[in-house]
Amino acid sequence: MASSNLPRRSLLAIFGPTASGKSALAGELRERLGATVISADSGALYRGLPILTAAPDYPTELVGVLELDEDASVAWYQVEAQAAIDCSERPLVVGGTGLYFRAALTKLELPPPPADGVRARWEETYDSLGAEGAHAMLAERDPEAAVRVHPNDRRRVVRALELAEAGHSLAGDRLWTEHPRVPTTVVCLDLPLDELDARIDERTRAMVDRGAIQEALTAWGRPLSETARRVLGLEQFATLPDEEAIEAVSAATKRLARYQRKWMRSLAGSVTLDGGRAVGELADEVVALERSGEHLSRR
Repeated sequence: MASSNLPRRSLLAIFGPTASGKSALAGELRERLGATVISADSGALYRGLPILTAAPDYPTELVGVLELDEDASVAWYQVEAQAAIDCSERPLVVGGTGLYFRAALTKLELPPPPADGVRARWEETYDSLGAEGAHAMLAERDPEAAVRVHPNDRRRVVRALELAEAGHSLAGDRLWTEHPRVPTTVVCLDLPLDELDARIDERTRAMVDRGAIQEALTAWGRPLSETARRVLGLEQFATLPDEEAIEAVSAATKRLARYQRKWMRSLAGSVTLDGGRAVGELADEVVALERSGEHLSRR
């Protein structure tokens, strides 16, 4: 997608944990407002995984745009998402991948991705030293980043070590310090944890009924990029017995939802709505919020 410098007057954005009802609300707003829905979901970028990624059943930008052997990056996504926003009369960003959501909305300055083999080397270092040893190494190289990362968070410890080696710091990668490119109304959907967990269990079994296992097996037999391999449910449904896979995917999805809820709390200036309400009621309130000028400020 070609980049555009067309100015946008306002942007509507919806964030929330998985299974909170984001896609249903976005679909309703798409019909009411004539909005262009732009996905901020890293897994949904891949073709061939509509069930595993819960891809919406209506046209959505940045869904199914990468082959399974292609790597995704936040930097690439930011260019594509902002071009889609700038080309739309009524852009509506929807997602649950926090960094992608942020990248779509802000002028995010991103450190370069690691060179080939660097991440694998640091992953091997983490595994050989163990969580505490790798975290101690990080504390020596970037004390401020070490304070922010738990030793057991392998992915973030590895990323922090990558950045430290390249002269950057994870401590400089704050979740919501950049102002949006244009005035933006950010709406977050949330549910009590017990209700969210019940929805996740129900949705996981519904995915199986729709063919998630066969979808995963088909994809698993093809060449996969590192980022495609991380699509939630792909490895579990392709390699585990059915019931074991369902339990593993439900548990992993619940962990993801808790992380998304934690990230959501960093969105200062956003408005949180009860995702358990009827979609029509939620849409009424979102439209009213946008019309009232409930925007994050633009620098």
